[in-house]
Amino acid sequence: MFPVIALVGRPNVGKSTLFNRLTGTRDALVADYPGLTRDRLYGYARLGERGALVIDTGGLTDNRGELEVSMARQVELAVAEAQVIVLLTEGPAGLTASDQTVAEQLRRTGKPIIVAVNKTEGRAAETAVAEFHALGLGDPVAIAAVSGQRIDHLLDRVLAVCPEGDAAPEEIPPGLRIAVVGRPNVGKSTLINRYLGEERLVTQDLAGTTRDSIAVPFSLDDRDYVLVDTAGIRRRARVQETIEKFSVVKSLQAVEEADAVIVLLDAREGVTEQDVSLIGLILERGRAMALGINKWDGLSESRRAEVRRELDRRLPFLDFVDQEFISAQHGSNIHELLRSVTKAARAARRDLPTARLNDVLQSAIQAHPPPLVRRSRPKLSYAHQGGKRPPVIVVHGNQTKRLPDAYRRYLLNTFRKAFRLRGTPMRLELKTSENPFAGRRNRLTPRQQRARSRVQRHRKKH
Repeated sequence: MFPVIALVGRPNVGKSTLFNRLTGTRDALVADYPGLTRDRLYGYARLGERGALVIDTGGLTDNRGELEVSMARQVELAVAEAQVIVLLTEGPAGLTASDQTVAEQLRRTGKPIIVAVNKTEGRAAETAVAEFHALGLGDPVAIAAVSGQRIDHLLDRVLAVCPEGDAAPEEIPPGLRIAVVGRPNVGKSTLINRYLGEERLVTQDLAGTTRDSIAVPFSLDDRDYVLVDTAGIRRRARVQETIEKFSVVKSLQAVEEADAVIVLLDAREGVTEQDVSLIGLILERGRAMALGINKWDGLSESRRAEVRRELDRRLPFLDFVDQEFISAQHGSNIHELLRSVTKAARAARRDLPTARLNDVLQSAIQAHPPPLVRRSRPKLSYAHQGGKRPPVIVVHGNQTKRLPDAYRRYLLNTFRKAFRLRGTPMRLELKTSENPFAGRRNRLTPRQQRARSRVQRHRKKH
């Protein structure tokens, strides 16, 4: 289980800038879930060799208006989900009363807290953080989120207090790991219960799964599965708030550990911004998937046609993913959905023989050569597989950086069709080979250079 880090602080101290720096994004709108997580933004980051989830939060103030109270509640939820908290402050403003108030609130959580002093460009680290020792939360870290200065030092501090995860159980159930994700009340638990043939599911959490998510062993047609319900199948008495029915952190952690993902949509509500955001994060992590459009039963033909048009309009980037129109309650088409996600999981781990890759590459080039760029045509020489889950195809050649995006998509679609890679994202890496003759002239002796020049002059005359 990779760590979850919450960025907390008063307004305008640079939380979103730090979030963008850690996640490698251009803006903080990575996964803005309307309503549920309006002021909690989620993204993936790398901490050394480990992955992490980072949560950006709204600024905390002393105001008690309706909006401020709502934002404060979102921060509380982010802190509850996190394992490590980064309290962000601002060097030029110095230690403020608001910083002290936030620090006192966070101290009550009992969770590891690291104080980061932002906007310290051009200042010695010791001087920039001196007054922030008064918070009593250990040695502060001076950073500059805009330029990335001393961010590595902050990550080292975070790694030092990050939990390594739960101990592995003695026996982990075998099978293809399928995470079922989606908005609240789209039918995730109903779908899993229908696969199991039970109306009420009583299981235990298995170490290695996400916190409060349930991993359920399941077999069908001599194939073993582990279905993960990201909503957490719990007794109603244990659900204290509506918010507990859906945790973005639990969903994203389950996605990270899954072989493939079933994304459930509610046909009666259509495709929402929340659906698009969640699907975008799944694709970012390179996970294979199948799309289940639930509650299809009972819809009129006109509504069904409208939903299909909406799927095409809102999700044009999912043309490689199978869509199954199902009813989890009645069981219609749910086995087709399981077959689709199984096929996607297999595609994500498929071996792509080098010889076959190069045959496909050369056929693609002959059918449609790379376009001329600045009077020069990029040359693609050979291809090989660079990774799995998702499949990565590495293509070597000359001037590959000049290859237009449209031609890259053409190559990906050609490889996908040739190898029947339905349901899985793909990555194309282009590498420009070094010129073996580069610098050779400089290694020639003066006599050799004069002789070469005479030959070149002779060729120009004749």
